[in-house]
Amino acid sequence: MPDAVRIDARVEARDVELDLTLGEGELVAIVGPNGSGKSTCIELIAGALRPDSGTVALGGTVVAGAQTFVPAHRRRIGYLEQRPLLFPHLTVVGNVAFGPRSRGASARDAARRAEAELEAVGLAGFGPRRVRELSGGQAQRVAIARALAIDPEIVLLDEPFAALDAAATPELRRLLRDRLRRITTVMVTHDPLDVLALADGVACLSEGRVALQSGVDRVFQNPGTRFLADFVGLNLLHGRVVDDAVELPGGALVTGMAESPLLTDQARAVFPPAAVSLYRAAPHGSPRNELSATVVGVEDRGLVQRVSLEVGSQRIHADVTPSALRDLHLGEGEAVVAVVKATQVALHPVA
Repeated sequence: MPDAVRIDARVEARDVELDLTLGEGELVAIVGPNGSGKSTCIELIAGALRPDSGTVALGGTVVAGAQTFVPAHRRRIGYLEQRPLLFPHLTVVGNVAFGPRSRGASARDAARRAEAELEAVGLAGFGPRRVRELSGGQAQRVAIARALAIDPEIVLLDEPFAALDAAATPELRRLLRDRLRRITTVMVTHDPLDVLALADGVACLSEGRVALQSGVDRVFQNPGTRFLADFVGLNLLHGRVVDDAVELPGGALVTGMAESPLLTDQARAVFPPAAVSLYRAAPHGSPRNELSATVVGVEDRGLVQRVSLEVGSQRIHADVTPSALRDLHLGEGEAVVAVVKATQVALHPVA
């Protein structure tokens, strides 16, 4: 089976040279500092930019190269950015029906498809409304419905939640996770929670190049660049779902708060380094997660000491004060108990 997306291309004026591959049905998060090439990557896939050399292939077909360039309107791409960019002169259903109509569907068929997509995003009955009558979250739902109404082969997400308030974002993440299942997706984001909730893999760009491409678990547990270490800022443990908890290899259970029901076989437990307390022996308080760990490193960060820990085959970090570290007399290779309150742990299903 050919790759869903294959970029091996250079854009001279931006000094961007990308070597990136996405598998069929994969959702990859593109991360990196400003100016690293994220927008260029999106534009090459969408057809908004032609490379100076190399090729861009979608589904095994070259769409941009020395002798070929397929324009954006002939690529089956769904696009969603932080602003909904709805047509103000059209109704809600007219916005969603625009894509099918532009691809040859009859007015009746396009309207039926639009109504079905609106129902799928929780906006049944909103078809006759005008764009100005929608909240920010509702407008973004309409934009999702419009992007998916054309049966896209690839979906591009460019900071899709950046303009939304915090209350609307978790529900839209759940919606996108359900709707994008089995659709190849490229997501540009600055939010590690977007990566955890949605992505299968991560590609980190730096100075116009792909510095690293790997799975979400590996990136969060062992970030390979300074940018990724700062970007992640969270601990992640991966295991199987057992009774609304995450069972780690070895049998330890991690309980927490689930943003959505854990209906999959696998899940991730996520918590900040500051939520981890270290003990020589288990304090046995409730509700707490008590994890047997081994110290593998200590990094001086001024006001806090970053202690790296191995929990089975997975790595987490604890931020403790210098005085707490001195009291514990910790050194590499020593055994400790890492304690995290269940209320500080977020559980995310893995599709």
